Amino acid sequence: MKNKLITLFMAAAVLLMPMMATASSGAHLYKAPIDINDKESLRRGAKAFGDYCYSCHAASFMRFNRIAKDLEMSEEDVRDMLIHTRGKKGAPAKIGDLMKVSMTADYAKNAFGTAVPDLSLAARARGADWVYTYLRNFYVDSYRPTGFNNTVFPDVGMPHVLWRLQGLQEPVYKTVMHGDVAVEEVEGFEQIQAGTLSRAEYDMFLGDLVNFMVYIAEPVQVERRSMGWKVLLFLIVLFGFAYALKKEYWKDVH
Repeated sequence: MKNKLITLFMAAAVLLMPMMATASSGAHLYKAPIDINDKESLRRGAKAFGDYCYSCHAASFMRFNRIAKDLEMSEEDVRDMLIHTRGKKGAPAKIGDLMKVSMTADYAKNAFGTAVPDLSLAARARGADWVYTYLRNFYVDSYRPTGFNNTVFPDVGMPHVLWRLQGLQEPVYKTVMHGDVAVEEVEGFEQIQAGTLSRAEYDMFLGDLVNFMVYIAEPVQVERRSMGWKVLLFLIVLFGFAYALKKEYWKDVH
């Protein structure tokens, strides 16, 4: 009985994690443009993940050849796009390997002050909107070791690796009264240095990246949803036969 209660508690905690993450930051979350049926978007997202995330963050529940199959890519293209790590004895990772990184937890703690999280389930645990808004909301903060802070994840240890694309922005504050206490809160951002992408292009770039992260969090979700409709259709037809059989059995009962 105790084990069942622990299991139920853990399941409830996982389901509530996106809501907890939203509530803890207090920041407005932007709607992420997610469409896991868009293979072009997923392929662009895979490239973005390989270029900017995969050097530090593993996705150790995912295999390279699964990405090749699902995204309709050649294994050679996936190898060029994503396989940057080394396997046993320094040899390049194989196409059937899990997406692990060579960065150790000790090195991450020395460099960033904390272990670097695995991104396999990040979009599922935090929510796609949270990840999308988080990557939009970095701002310049000279008091932080990395020179950046984030309104969604205050005092985050991660540097803003996409700043060359987004550019630099500073927060614009507003005064909000909480009872008799005046509190300065971030109202928006002011661009102080342009990036290589426009705001619309950067948002599209992030949309593709987060779309890919949603995909790797549950690669089977397209098949699951398709199977769900088929199961529902089967149950509807089965209900019709079952109801007709029930009427046949009970027609002589008064």
